[in-house]
Amino acid sequence: MDDLLEERWGLASRRVAQIAAEPSDGSGWRDFFCGTASFLQRTIETGRDWARFTPKEKRRQNELLYADILPESYRRSYGDPAYAVRRLGECGRLLSFLYSELRGMIVYAREGRVWDMTVCCELFLEVYGVFAREGAADPREIRDILYWYVSDYCEEMVERRVRELVDPSCSFAERIIMEADLASPDYLYDFGEWVTESERQAAAFLSSLGQDEIERMARTYTEGYRIGFINTNKDLSKKETVNIRYCLGFERVVRAAVLQFKEMGLRPVIYRAASHVINKRQDHRIGYYGHIPNKQFDYDHRGDAALFLDEDLVQRKLRATQMAYEKYKELAYVHAGPAVMEIFGEEPFTPKNRPEAFALSKSQQKLQVSCDNQLAQITNRYIKGEERSFTIIAWPVPEIGADFQEIFREVVKINTLDARLYGQIQQTIIQALDRGGRVHVKGKDGNRTDLMIALHPLEDVCRQTAFENCVADVNIPVGEVFTSPQLKGTNGVLHVSRVYLDGLLYLDLELTFKDGMIVGYSCGNFEKEEENRAYIRENLLCHHETLPMGEFAIGTNTTAYVAARRYKIEDKLPILIAEKMGPHFAVGDTCYSWSEDIAVYNPDGREVIARDNEVSLLRRTDKDKAYMGCHTDITIPYDELGHIQVLTQEGPVAVIEDGRFVLPGTEALNEPLER
Repeated sequence: MDDLLEERWGLASRRVAQIAAEPSDGSGWRDFFCGTASFLQRTIETGRDWARFTPKEKRRQNELLYADILPESYRRSYGDPAYAVRRLGECGRLLSFLYSELRGMIVYAREGRVWDMTVCCELFLEVYGVFAREGAADPREIRDILYWYVSDYCEEMVERRVRELVDPSCSFAERIIMEADLASPDYLYDFGEWVTESERQAAAFLSSLGQDEIERMARTYTEGYRIGFINTNKDLSKKETVNIRYCLGFERVVRAAVLQFKEMGLRPVIYRAASHVINKRQDHRIGYYGHIPNKQFDYDHRGDAALFLDEDLVQRKLRATQMAYEKYKELAYVHAGPAVMEIFGEEPFTPKNRPEAFALSKSQQKLQVSCDNQLAQITNRYIKGEERSFTIIAWPVPEIGADFQEIFREVVKINTLDARLYGQIQQTIIQALDRGGRVHVKGKDGNRTDLMIALHPLEDVCRQTAFENCVADVNIPVGEVFTSPQLKGTNGVLHVSRVYLDGLLYLDLELTFKDGMIVGYSCGNFEKEEENRAYIRENLLCHHETLPMGEFAIGTNTTAYVAARRYKIEDKLPILIAEKMGPHFAVGDTCYSWSEDIAVYNPDGREVIARDNEVSLLRRTDKDKAYMGCHTDITIPYDELGHIQVLTQEGPVAVIEDGRFVLPGTEALNEPLER
């Protein structure tokens, strides 16, 4: 720490301690500042004293630091914009934004990040000074302070984030994962994340498994990553680091994966989900994290960028990102991409709209889309799409219910199904699909889906195919064939009665396509149609006016489907598994975005030529229009499926009828359904 920073930190931390000691009359702005100062003081003291705490004391501190935003406390928390506005009037949501930004102090103190703690405390003190000086505040003055905080520190915050993405020496988490005693779940509190019984139980369950079983679980994941490079003709030997993303509780598997990746010559990069608002992406968490204390809190603050998002800030962030990647370009060039462990089983979340929360204006939505697109282009220049890969796997957590251990073992079985057998069956389906120019998908029993999918024409069916045969490599478990449809000629309605996408519930979701583009959309979540449309536009369309159909796939994993029905967990499955349980359609980018020019081959040696559509082809003239920065899969379950037919010159060829595979050579897929 340099002398100036040390002096700033000393002054700021002492003043925060003084405010925390001041009496509060329990009303007005003093209640906010005294309570928030007490929170800041607790984070500072906890970070300073952590090494001396017993496991019981660590658990208690964890509870105290997160108590204010838990669902049972949230109605009286300044993290809730509605409560903040009721108590503080027009300044309420500004102070709710401040409160949300200061929550990052928990992890900054735990990691000893003095600069981050200093700027957070100085921000708090600057806003406090306005109220203390005048006994009230002009909202415009508070807004300016918050805006310039983001703008002034944009470069430092962005640079830190970029470095975290590619530099293994920044891995605070790796030291805990590799050095802690994982036999007891008490180590979980060392991360600084919110920890519940779910994470403790997951860690305890994994601790009860034999080392061989743990290594097999990890090997499924790490081998999928390695094979993904082979199947896409990418050279893994040029790479030196891999990003591991996961949720707390699975450290035993992660430790085994770290060692297996090191055998491949890859060091782990394990970074935390972003804390500073400038690095967040709405309410999505990218990186490692603990239990989410309150999804409504995250949802309420997903639009906080509305406070500062303008053209100047966007340009500043883009310049900062470019400069940071240039600074760490040697690390970026040897980064291989993410290896992701998802979890599922948490209680499904249905958000509530709060008008007091910040929301992007229409002009800001367009600006955000443009910013995200340009950020992706910068990243792709340094971590090249044609040289990187990924893998993703999912595991259940104890919240899924009393059958957790039984479900976990069932998921292990699903994740390790015979890829060779599935590959053969799926090849049969692909051969039938390649005979036609279009595919008709129709729902039944209340499902209003009626879609005509246009396929890419094949010049040489002996050497080319339109569908990729997806087995267990980058996308675990096995069980789908997929294509990027031609947009022109892809028309109709996609309908699902109930589906969770990116953790959000959609009721009676309906999308209408014309020439592959969404031209209409609706759902039944809210009473007012404008609220339903706004919900879809923000969360599914990601602020775009429209999106293309980026993927059409037929899921073949009937074993997963039956397991989901048996344990009644359909609404808790991640899309990673759910997409394998019926036909699915992705809106947004294709599966090949940023690497369309790399040849991809199926196991039979035929090249998958359907890697582009009319939108992604625009990358050759205008990359800003070619990529959407999103890809969301929507699945129709087998029992809502009337048929999938390939339309050939000789007539329709049925792949699925009334929810069953009827194509000769695919009968084995029905066995789990019949049992």
